[in-house]
Amino acid sequence: CMHKYYISMFTQTLRHGSLCEIEIDMSLKLSNYEDTVRQLDIYYGLVKRQLLRYQSSITGLFPVLSTDKEVGSVRDSIYCAAAIWSLYQAYRRIDDDRGKSYELGQSAVKCMRGILECWIKQASRIELFKKNQCNKHALHCKFHLVTGAEIYKDEEYPHLQIDIVSLYLIFLVQMITSGLQIIYTQDEVAFVQNLVYYVERAYRTPDFGMWERGSKYNDGTPEIHASSIGMAKSALEAINGCNLFGEKGASWSVIYVDIDAHNRNRSIFETMLPRESRTKGVDSALIPTISFPAFATHEDVLCVETKANIVRRLKGRYGFKRFARDGYKSVLEDPDRKYYRNGETKEFESIECEWPLFYIYMIIDGVFKSQNEQIEEYQTLLKSKIKRDMNGDPVIPMYFFVPEGNIEYEKQEPSSQMRQASSEGSGIKGMFLWNQAMFVIAQLLTAGLLHINELDPIRRYLPSYNRPRRAGRYSAFQGTATDLVVQIVLIAESMRLQAMMATYGIQTQTPHEVEPVQIWSSRELVRVYKHLGVNNKLKLNGRPVRPIGALGTSKVYRVCGMTVLCYPLIFEVSEFYLYRDMALLIDDIKTELQFVGRYWRLSGRPTVCLLIREEHMRDPQFKEMLDLLAMLKKGYCDGMKVRIGRLQNLISSSCIEHLDFMNTVDTSEMTFQQFRQLEHEYIGYQSLTDVPRALQYTEEPKTYQIFENKSTPDILEALRCTEGVYARSQLYGILLKKEGFKYEFNGLTVEDHLKNLYHHAGCLRYWVAVRYCSSLLHHTVDSISPFITTVLVNGKQLTVGVIGRQETVFDKPMTPAEIQSVVYSTIQPYDVIQAVLQQEVVLYCGRLIATNPEMFKGILKIRVG
Repeated sequence: CMHKYYISMFTQTLRHGSLCEIEIDMSLKLSNYEDTVRQLDIYYGLVKRQLLRYQSSITGLFPVLSTDKEVGSVRDSIYCAAAIWSLYQAYRRIDDDRGKSYELGQSAVKCMRGILECWIKQASRIELFKKNQCNKHALHCKFHLVTGAEIYKDEEYPHLQIDIVSLYLIFLVQMITSGLQIIYTQDEVAFVQNLVYYVERAYRTPDFGMWERGSKYNDGTPEIHASSIGMAKSALEAINGCNLFGEKGASWSVIYVDIDAHNRNRSIFETMLPRESRTKGVDSALIPTISFPAFATHEDVLCVETKANIVRRLKGRYGFKRFARDGYKSVLEDPDRKYYRNGETKEFESIECEWPLFYIYMIIDGVFKSQNEQIEEYQTLLKSKIKRDMNGDPVIPMYFFVPEGNIEYEKQEPSSQMRQASSEGSGIKGMFLWNQAMFVIAQLLTAGLLHINELDPIRRYLPSYNRPRRAGRYSAFQGTATDLVVQIVLIAESMRLQAMMATYGIQTQTPHEVEPVQIWSSRELVRVYKHLGVNNKLKLNGRPVRPIGALGTSKVYRVCGMTVLCYPLIFEVSEFYLYRDMALLIDDIKTELQFVGRYWRLSGRPTVCLLIREEHMRDPQFKEMLDLLAMLKKGYCDGMKVRIGRLQNLISSSCIEHLDFMNTVDTSEMTFQQFRQLEHEYIGYQSLTDVPRALQYTEEPKTYQIFENKSTPDILEALRCTEGVYARSQLYGILLKKEGFKYEFNGLTVEDHLKNLYHHAGCLRYWVAVRYCSSLLHHTVDSISPFITTVLVNGKQLTVGVIGRQETVFDKPMTPAEIQSVVYSTIQPYDVIQAVLQQEVVLYCGRLIATNPEMFKGILKIRVG
């Protein structure tokens, strides 16, 4: 490249006649070029001596300390690979590197593939983790350096750090984008797709965090960490639509991300900032999360506040503390004891070790943000901490600690005492490779040998709307359009309903009219996605059966030669009674449109399908639905721009997702159920508005507790003589307690009788009976788990239970099955209706705190009972 440049310049000079000037310019360029080569060769020698020397020649992994010959660490290996790759990127600027660039690139590939191979051996864990996110199913983060075998059992080591898998995915995409070939086979593509499923639920997975200790108290308790969620959010953004084979890729080597899972991680992460977790008010782990390498948020206020919080509370004269009252490696910590005693962390206050690693992170952060003062400040601080090894190379101690004799003085006057460098990382007990790797990256950047675009080819440091537009068929995160319009398609269930809506000036389409486009339930889309990531050799089952959220149903899909639009979850006919509440549905539609408009980050416009059923028309509150549709017709929904139109006219501007992975699936046996249009036979003249309305049902409330002591025949006799819906639901409940769900009478089981009564009560909108039957059938609110998580990450606790009886505290996210178990074991025995009513209140609290967090200011615990 440089030779071509000189020839070009020389030709131009001959034309213009200023040969003297070009000779001077060429000599300067040659001097700069030779100087660049000389500097790169210096760093090449450093990388060879300090990093590559300790890379396992078999697995490609790196240890934490250079003296360790047995334990390979995934996190440290990723950062070592990143440093080697960054030098590879720098060498690509010159035309003759004598093979160094290739060697460096392949060393990074070997490491990334080594990690992949270690994890592929644990593929069975991923399947278990997709069902239950807990420590015993987590991928390991430590392996044998030579064999790649598991080295610590689950009970010996807290192998659950979501951020490690996320970090791997981020650098995998960065390196593939730079041109390295890391993923080779379809099996590996399927495995990486399953790593995406692994991190998607970071927002509700308590883990042990970057420091592998869990809560601040080091008692073996995992907790929700902002740093883990932020890393997961970044990884999902980075890998969405990425072709793992690079430019040579096929349609089946593309990775898909659930945009709703990404949004939940984003929402929870930004809610938690500037806090790290429930027990850690602030943590240095957030520096690599909000800055290089994750750049997890581009909200300037959040970034500035979080960084200022860390600097103010954790920065020291020798480095940054990891978090307040961190006893790790301090002289007071008992190294033979795995966990601390209750209250022991108080002893470590003000004497926490300081880690110079974060000075390096702050230097890199300064380069990305063009903050020269910050770069100079931390370079000066770091310079005085650097030691030299026997080769004269710079080495950075792992940490600095307060010597035993100075502890009392330091506690009395923090930052007054001299700290001592650890033997680890100082050359005495080997080098701390994470420090050395980050030092290489920082030096290459500050010396001008590496540009930030070479260290971050996918431009994570830029807000998504400023990143280069990714070409191709697959949806990509492109930021928020300044004039975003939410497109709306109104689908009427029948022609009769369509005609009636037209009398109110509301134009709709029937499923037949939008053909060949099909209208699907999102459940059908879940069935399609079940085939994504399936691999029989590795026994991987693909995407877990999780619902598709509001953002996912706002795309138009091309699948198996069909064009498909899905209606949102709010229009699904659910077993839980809330879907029958028209007032709630109207509110849900407004919320859905606001949500989609606010959090849409993909290229193309979102297209929302609003489904109008005949049962909606029968509801007494249908007029309010018509008012809402009339408002949407005017082009606005509470300030959000919307556009109602015919689906055929809106497709060209929609976000279209091509599900090309289905091309490799045998679909001959598969059938997909599209939304069916209701057909009516008209006999003679019938008014279009002649549709039966829901009746206003009332009943004298009466309790039937006396039947608890009566025999089954007496209860059956009472059921035959009782007409009231609520009365019958109570009698069925008593019969259920005596005989169980499968007891039969009149040709049906108790369960079937209850279901029939539940639906009958729902049609009558008689809510007390609806709730009673729903509780007896052990129904759970749809997607209750994310709402509980939303409350928890806002720093609140929830309790459920009847007041005066046992109350259960929700202080960490729980699975729907666990929530159902708590509700029906601790509430229903004392109050049948409260078992579902308290679920409703939890749902409303979750919604309200997400939109109006200030209303909960000062509340520590919400006692739902």
